[in-house]
Amino acid sequence: MTKVIKKDKFVVRGISSYLRKEGLLLIPDFILVYLKQPHVRAWNFQDRHRQFLQIRFPNTRIEACFNSKDFLELLPEADCVLVWHFKNEWLENAPLLKCIATPSAGQEWIEVEPTESLRVSFGGFHGPIMAESVIGAMLYFIKAFPQSLEFQKQKKWARVKLTDRMASLQGSHAVVWGFGKIGQAIGERLMALGCRVTGIKRDASQPERFKHSAQAVVDAKGLTGALESADHLILALPGTDETTHLLNRDVLMKLPSSCYLYNVGRGNACNEADLLDALNDERLAGAYLDVFETEPLPETSPLWENEKVLIQPHISAAVPKYLDWFLEEFADRVESDANGS
Repeated sequence: MTKVIKKDKFVVRGISSYLRKEGLLLIPDFILVYLKQPHVRAWNFQDRHRQFLQIRFPNTRIEACFNSKDFLELLPEADCVLVWHFKNEWLENAPLLKCIATPSAGQEWIEVEPTESLRVSFGGFHGPIMAESVIGAMLYFIKAFPQSLEFQKQKKWARVKLTDRMASLQGSHAVVWGFGKIGQAIGERLMALGCRVTGIKRDASQPERFKHSAQAVVDAKGLTGALESADHLILALPGTDETTHLLNRDVLMKLPSSCYLYNVGRGNACNEADLLDALNDERLAGAYLDVFETEPLPETSPLWENEKVLIQPHISAAVPKYLDWFLEEFADRVESDANGS
């Protein structure tokens, strides 16, 4: 039986549909975990994570699986699952399921659409981590770190050549295209460093909502004006059909040749052939790319050999406490609803 906590005089209203039902707060009876990622250690469920969940939910059954076979065998008993991916066909084997929660910010790995009786939630903690990666890449470029390393290898005290290449974030114009939670977190931290931030958002109404993360928020109509004065263009776009190749030759032509590009959203948003042309024709100063049209990035890609490109393998949100922070967020949501807040 599912455990309940009665809420007198009011109906609990919260983010999780599985947690509310006519004045009764439903607590997960069985949390089934399948969080295994072979490429990054920090993205794998460990014993300390199980212990954390058991402390937060002492009366809830917690089971962790490390292969799909075991997961699918236990799925019929679970009312809540924590997963990296979930196939639509698995629903037939999940009669009790009320909640699917994933650490991922992107929605492409969860095939299931939420319903009134099934909550699907995504991680909302990535922004601050990814902002650090973006800022690190910005400093890498404008403080001439790659050139400094080359001169260091040559044992050259190259003050003139290096200082001629250096700039500051203070007073620069950063345009963040894709101004959701992640984009806003990036903007907030850039503002603290003295950047003038413009957010590009599909719905730019009520710009006062974003006063802590941007000086201006515009929609597609204001895109050209923002790009023409950009020192830094940051892509934090989701991977959807609508975002495919939004960054293309026409957009790149609007940027100053001194502008740097950063893509930490999804790789489909950037036309890599057009980007390479812009870099090779010196219409763009450099690019930090964490995501790509094809992943892993093929060894034959000319991006690998371009000196203006800094490549990372889709790890802008990778930190040792990644799953710790996801589980804290998940548990806090449940407890917040339990307290009626």
